[in-house]
Amino acid sequence: MHQAGRLAGKVALITGAGRGIGRAISLAFAAEGARLALAARTSGELEETAVQAGALGAECLVVPADVTHRDDIDALARKTLGHYQTIDILVNCAGIGGPVGLLQDNDVDSWIETIQVNLVGTYLGCRAVIPTMIAQGRGKIINLSGAGATNAWDNMSAYCASKAAVVRLTEVLSLELAPHNVQVNALGPGSIHTRMWEEMRDDAAAANATHIYEQGKIVTSGGGAPIEKAADLAVFLAGETSGTLSGRMISAVADDFANMPSRIPEIMGSEAYTLRRVGLGPQAA
Repeated sequence: MHQAGRLAGKVALITGAGRGIGRAISLAFAAEGARLALAARTSGELEETAVQAGALGAECLVVPADVTHRDDIDALARKTLGHYQTIDILVNCAGIGGPVGLLQDNDVDSWIETIQVNLVGTYLGCRAVIPTMIAQGRGKIINLSGAGATNAWDNMSAYCASKAAVVRLTEVLSLELAPHNVQVNALGPGSIHTRMWEEMRDDAAAANATHIYEQGKIVTSGGGAPIEKAADLAVFLAGETSGTLSGRMISAVADDFANMPSRIPEIMGSEAYTLRRVGLGPQAA
Protein backbone atom coordinates (compact mmCIF):
# COMPACT_ATOMS: atom_id res chain seq x y z
CA MET A 1 0.00 0.00 0.00
CA HIS A 2 1.15 3.51 -0.78
CA GLN A 3 2.41 5.53 2.17
CA ALA A 4 2.20 8.77 0.20
CA GLY A 5 -0.33 10.47 -2.00
CA ARG A 6 -3.21 12.87 -1.60
CA LEU A 7 -5.50 10.05 -0.44
CA ALA A 8 -2.92 8.03 1.48
CA GLY A 9 -4.61 5.43 3.68
CA LYS A 10 -8.14 6.66 2.97
CA VAL A 11 -10.83 4.07 2.28
CA ALA A 12 -12.87 4.83 -0.83
CA LEU A 13 -16.01 2.95 -1.82
CA ILE A 14 -16.67 3.38 -5.54
CA THR A 15 -19.74 2.13 -7.41
CA GLY A 16 -19.72 1.70 -11.16
CA ALA A 17 -16.03 0.83 -10.82
CA GLY A 18 -15.96 -1.85 -13.49
CA ARG A 19 -15.37 0.38 -16.48
CA GLY A 20 -15.41 3.89 -17.89
CA ILE A 21 -15.31 6.83 -15.50
CA GLY A 22 -15.65 4.60 -12.44
CA ARG A 23 -12.56 2.66 -13.41
CA ALA A 24 -10.62 5.85 -14.16
CA ILE A 25 -11.51 7.29 -10.75
CA SER A 26 -10.58 4.01 -9.05
CA LEU A 27 -7.15 4.00 -10.68
CA ALA A 28 -6.57 7.67 -9.87
CA PHE A 29 -7.45 6.99 -6.23
CA ALA A 30 -5.14 3.98 -6.24
CA ALA A 31 -2.28 6.11 -7.54
CA GLU A 32 -2.93 8.57 -4.70
CA GLY A 33 -2.66 5.90 -2.00
CA ALA A 34 -6.32 5.08 -1.30
CA ARG A 35 -7.56 1.68 -0.22
CA LEU A 36 -10.48 0.66 -2.41
CA ALA A 37 -13.82 -1.10 -2.19
CA LEU A 38 -14.97 -1.58 -5.78
CA ALA A 39 -18.57 -2.30 -6.73
CA ALA A 40 -20.45 -2.92 -9.98
CA ARG A 41 -22.81 -5.52 -11.39
CA THR A 42 -20.21 -7.33 -13.53
CA SER A 43 -17.64 -9.16 -11.44
CA GLY A 44 -15.27 -9.79 -14.36
CA GLU A 45 -14.91 -6.09 -15.07
CA LEU A 46 -14.44 -5.36 -11.36
CA GLU A 47 -11.63 -7.88 -11.18
CA GLU A 48 -9.91 -6.17 -14.14
CA THR A 49 -10.11 -2.82 -12.33
CA ALA A 50 -8.77 -4.42 -9.15
CA VAL A 51 -5.80 -5.92 -11.00
CA GLN A 52 -4.92 -2.54 -12.49
CA ALA A 53 -5.38 -0.78 -9.15
CA GLY A 54 -3.29 -3.43 -7.43
CA ALA A 55 -0.48 -2.81 -9.91
CA LEU A 56 -0.49 0.78 -8.64
CA GLY A 57 -0.06 -0.46 -5.08
CA ALA A 58 -3.66 -0.27 -3.89
CA GLU A 59 -5.39 -2.73 -1.60
CA CYS A 60 -8.72 -3.69 -3.19
CA LEU A 61 -11.93 -5.27 -1.96
CA VAL A 62 -14.19 -6.40 -4.82
CA VAL A 63 -17.93 -6.60 -4.11
CA PRO A 64 -20.31 -7.25 -7.02
CA ALA A 65 -23.49 -5.29 -6.32
CA ASP A 66 -26.50 -3.77 -8.04
CA VAL A 67 -26.99 -0.19 -6.82
CA THR A 68 -30.76 -0.46 -7.26
CA HIS A 69 -30.97 -3.29 -4.71
CA ARG A 70 -31.06 -2.06 -1.11
CA ASP A 71 -29.80 -5.36 0.27
CA ASP A 72 -26.81 -5.31 -2.12
CA ILE A 73 -25.80 -1.80 -1.09
CA ASP A 74 -26.28 -2.44 2.61
CA ALA A 75 -24.13 -5.56 2.27
CA LEU A 76 -21.54 -3.57 0.31
CA ALA A 77 -21.21 -1.07 3.16
CA ARG A 78 -21.04 -3.86 5.77
CA LYS A 79 -18.35 -5.75 3.86
CA THR A 80 -16.32 -2.57 3.38
CA LEU A 81 -16.51 -1.76 7.08
CA GLY A 82 -15.71 -5.35 7.98
CA HIS A 83 -12.60 -5.29 5.84
CA TYR A 84 -11.32 -1.74 6.46
CA GLN A 85 -13.18 -0.65 9.65
CA THR A 86 -14.00 2.71 8.05
CA ILE A 87 -15.34 4.44 4.93
CA ASP A 88 -13.79 7.85 4.28
CA ILE A 89 -14.96 8.45 0.72
CA LEU A 90 -18.00 7.39 -1.31
CA VAL A 91 -18.14 7.84 -5.08
CA ASN A 92 -21.55 7.12 -6.59
CA CYS A 93 -20.49 6.52 -10.17
CA ALA A 94 -22.87 3.80 -11.36
CA GLY A 95 -25.11 5.23 -14.06
CA ILE A 96 -26.88 4.59 -17.35
CA GLY A 97 -27.99 6.77 -20.26
CA GLY A 98 -31.50 5.41 -20.39
CA PRO A 99 -33.93 5.44 -23.31
CA VAL A 100 -33.35 7.88 -26.18
CA GLY A 101 -36.41 9.32 -27.90
CA LEU A 102 -39.55 11.29 -27.18
CA LEU A 103 -40.89 10.78 -23.67
CA GLN A 104 -44.19 9.28 -24.85
CA ASP A 105 -42.30 6.82 -27.04
CA ASN A 106 -39.83 5.67 -24.39
CA ASP A 107 -40.15 2.19 -22.97
CA VAL A 108 -41.72 2.74 -19.57
CA ASP A 109 -39.60 0.17 -17.77
CA SER A 110 -36.39 1.61 -19.25
CA TRP A 111 -37.39 5.13 -18.19
CA ILE A 112 -38.05 4.01 -14.62
CA GLU A 113 -34.84 1.94 -14.55
CA THR A 114 -32.85 5.08 -15.39
CA ILE A 115 -34.25 6.85 -12.34
CA GLN A 116 -33.62 3.75 -10.24
CA VAL A 117 -29.95 3.46 -11.25
CA ASN A 118 -28.95 7.12 -11.46
CA LEU A 119 -30.98 8.63 -8.61
CA VAL A 120 -32.17 5.84 -6.33
CA GLY A 121 -28.80 4.10 -6.59
CA THR A 122 -27.11 7.32 -5.47
CA TYR A 123 -29.58 7.68 -2.60
CA LEU A 124 -29.01 4.10 -1.44
CA GLY A 125 -25.23 4.52 -1.58
CA CYS A 126 -25.39 7.68 0.53
CA ARG A 127 -27.85 6.12 2.97
CA ALA A 128 -25.54 3.15 3.53
CA VAL A 129 -22.41 5.15 4.44
CA ILE A 130 -23.78 8.24 6.18
CA PRO A 131 -24.08 6.68 9.66
CA THR A 132 -20.40 5.68 9.55
CA MET A 133 -19.29 9.11 8.37
CA ILE A 134 -21.35 10.85 11.05
CA ALA A 135 -19.95 8.57 13.75
CA GLN A 136 -16.35 9.28 12.73
CA GLY A 137 -16.96 13.01 12.23
CA ARG A 138 -15.69 13.21 8.66
CA GLY A 139 -16.36 12.04 5.14
CA LYS A 140 -16.45 12.94 1.47
CA ILE A 141 -19.30 11.96 -0.86
CA ILE A 142 -19.04 12.47 -4.62
CA ASN A 143 -22.13 11.99 -6.78
CA LEU A 144 -21.74 11.78 -10.55
CA SER A 145 -23.95 14.23 -12.37
CA GLY A 146 -23.21 15.94 -15.66
CA ALA A 147 -24.47 17.95 -18.58
CA GLY A 148 -27.87 16.31 -18.32
CA ALA A 149 -28.37 18.26 -15.09
CA THR A 150 -27.54 21.67 -16.50
CA ASN A 151 -28.91 21.26 -20.03
CA ALA A 152 -32.33 20.26 -21.28
CA TRP A 153 -31.64 17.71 -24.01
CA ASP A 154 -34.60 16.68 -26.11
CA ASN A 155 -35.05 12.91 -26.38
CA MET A 156 -33.19 12.34 -23.07
CA SER A 157 -35.89 12.99 -20.47
CA ALA A 158 -35.03 10.16 -18.08
CA TYR A 159 -31.31 10.88 -18.09
CA CYS A 160 -31.67 14.64 -17.66
CA ALA A 161 -34.31 14.33 -14.94
CA SER A 162 -32.25 11.82 -12.98
CA LYS A 163 -29.02 13.82 -13.17
CA ALA A 164 -30.70 17.10 -12.19
CA ALA A 165 -32.24 15.29 -9.23
CA VAL A 166 -28.79 14.02 -8.21
CA VAL A 167 -27.55 17.61 -7.99
CA ARG A 168 -30.46 18.70 -5.79
CA LEU A 169 -30.03 15.61 -3.62
CA THR A 170 -26.38 16.57 -3.26
CA GLU A 171 -27.31 20.07 -2.14
CA VAL A 172 -29.82 18.84 0.44
CA LEU A 173 -27.40 16.26 1.84
CA SER A 174 -24.66 18.86 2.14
CA LEU A 175 -26.92 20.89 4.43
CA GLU A 176 -27.90 17.87 6.53
CA LEU A 177 -24.32 16.68 6.92
CA ALA A 178 -22.56 20.02 7.41
CA PRO A 179 -22.69 19.73 11.24
CA HIS A 180 -20.84 16.41 10.98
CA ASN A 181 -17.92 17.55 8.80
CA VAL A 182 -19.13 15.49 5.82
CA GLN A 183 -18.86 17.20 2.45
CA VAL A 184 -21.10 16.22 -0.46
CA ASN A 185 -20.50 17.39 -4.02
CA ALA A 186 -21.64 16.54 -7.52
CA LEU A 187 -19.07 15.91 -10.23
CA GLY A 188 -19.80 16.79 -13.84
CA PRO A 189 -17.34 14.71 -15.89
CA GLY A 190 -18.05 16.15 -19.32
CA SER A 191 -19.00 14.10 -22.36
CA ILE A 192 -16.42 11.32 -22.32
CA HIS A 193 -16.07 8.50 -24.84
CA THR A 194 -17.41 5.55 -22.87
CA ARG A 195 -19.61 2.59 -23.74
CA MET A 196 -22.60 4.59 -22.49
CA TRP A 197 -22.04 7.31 -25.09
CA GLU A 198 -21.65 4.67 -27.83
CA GLU A 199 -25.00 3.19 -26.83
CA MET A 200 -26.62 6.63 -26.65
CA ARG A 201 -25.28 7.49 -30.12
CA ASP A 202 -26.64 4.29 -31.64
CA ASP A 203 -29.99 4.61 -29.88
CA ALA A 204 -30.24 8.21 -31.05
CA ALA A 205 -29.70 7.14 -34.66
CA ALA A 206 -32.53 4.60 -34.33
CA ALA A 207 -34.84 7.18 -32.71
CA ASN A 208 -33.95 9.97 -35.15
CA ALA A 209 -32.79 12.06 -32.18
CA THR A 210 -30.55 14.38 -34.17
CA HIS A 211 -28.96 16.42 -31.37
CA ILE A 212 -27.88 13.42 -29.31
CA TYR A 213 -26.73 11.54 -32.40
CA GLU A 214 -24.54 14.44 -33.57
CA GLN A 215 -23.15 14.93 -30.07
CA GLY A 216 -22.50 11.22 -29.81
CA LYS A 217 -20.60 11.18 -33.09
CA ILE A 218 -18.35 13.99 -31.84
CA VAL A 219 -17.72 12.35 -28.48
CA THR A 220 -16.98 8.89 -29.89
CA SER A 221 -14.74 10.09 -32.71
CA GLY A 222 -12.11 11.83 -30.60
CA GLY A 223 -13.92 15.04 -29.66
CA GLY A 224 -14.96 14.04 -26.16
CA ALA A 225 -13.68 15.33 -22.84
CA PRO A 226 -10.55 13.69 -21.41
CA ILE A 227 -11.42 11.07 -18.83
CA GLU A 228 -8.34 12.08 -16.82
CA LYS A 229 -9.95 15.43 -15.97
CA ALA A 230 -12.90 13.72 -14.30
CA ALA A 231 -10.54 11.49 -12.32
CA ASP A 232 -8.45 14.50 -11.27
CA LEU A 233 -11.56 16.33 -10.08
CA ALA A 234 -12.64 13.28 -8.09
CA VAL A 235 -9.25 13.20 -6.35
CA PHE A 236 -9.60 16.89 -5.51
CA LEU A 237 -13.12 16.49 -4.10
CA ALA A 238 -12.09 13.39 -2.12
CA GLY A 239 -8.98 14.94 -0.62
CA GLU A 240 -8.23 17.44 2.10
CA THR A 241 -7.55 20.26 -0.36
CA SER A 242 -11.27 20.62 -1.09
CA GLY A 243 -11.78 21.56 2.56
CA THR A 244 -15.32 22.63 3.36
CA LEU A 245 -16.45 22.86 -0.26
CA SER A 246 -19.85 21.18 -0.22
CA GLY A 247 -23.24 21.20 -1.92
CA ARG A 248 -21.77 22.18 -5.27
CA MET A 249 -21.73 20.76 -8.77
CA ILE A 250 -18.24 21.12 -10.21
CA SER A 251 -17.47 20.50 -13.87
CA ALA A 252 -14.26 18.70 -14.76
CA VAL A 253 -14.03 20.53 -18.07
CA ALA A 254 -15.61 23.94 -17.44
CA ASP A 255 -14.40 24.81 -13.93
CA ASP A 256 -10.89 25.69 -12.76
CA PHE A 257 -11.05 23.37 -9.75
CA ALA A 258 -7.29 23.34 -9.27
CA ASN A 259 -7.49 26.97 -8.14
CA MET A 260 -10.63 26.58 -6.04
CA PRO A 261 -9.08 26.06 -2.58
CA SER A 262 -8.35 29.76 -2.07
CA ARG A 263 -11.93 30.60 -3.17
CA ILE A 264 -13.84 28.13 -1.01
CA PRO A 265 -15.12 30.72 1.52
CA GLU A 266 -16.29 32.91 -1.36
CA ILE A 267 -17.95 29.98 -3.13
CA MET A 268 -19.69 28.76 0.00
CA GLY A 269 -21.01 32.25 0.66
CA SER A 270 -22.64 32.47 -2.76
CA GLU A 271 -24.96 30.49 -5.02
CA ALA A 272 -22.08 29.58 -7.33
CA TYR A 273 -22.15 26.06 -8.76
CA THR A 274 -25.71 25.39 -7.51
CA LEU A 275 -29.13 24.87 -9.11
CA ARG A 276 -30.66 28.33 -8.82
CA ARG A 277 -32.66 30.82 -10.88
CA VAL A 278 -29.72 33.15 -11.40
CA GLY A 279 -30.27 36.73 -10.36
CA LEU A 280 -33.87 36.23 -9.22
CA GLY A 281 -33.22 35.48 -5.56
CA PRO A 282 -34.33 32.61 -3.32
CA GLN A 283 -38.06 33.49 -3.44
CA ALA A 284 -38.30 33.40 -7.23
CA ALA A 285 -39.68 29.89 -7.54
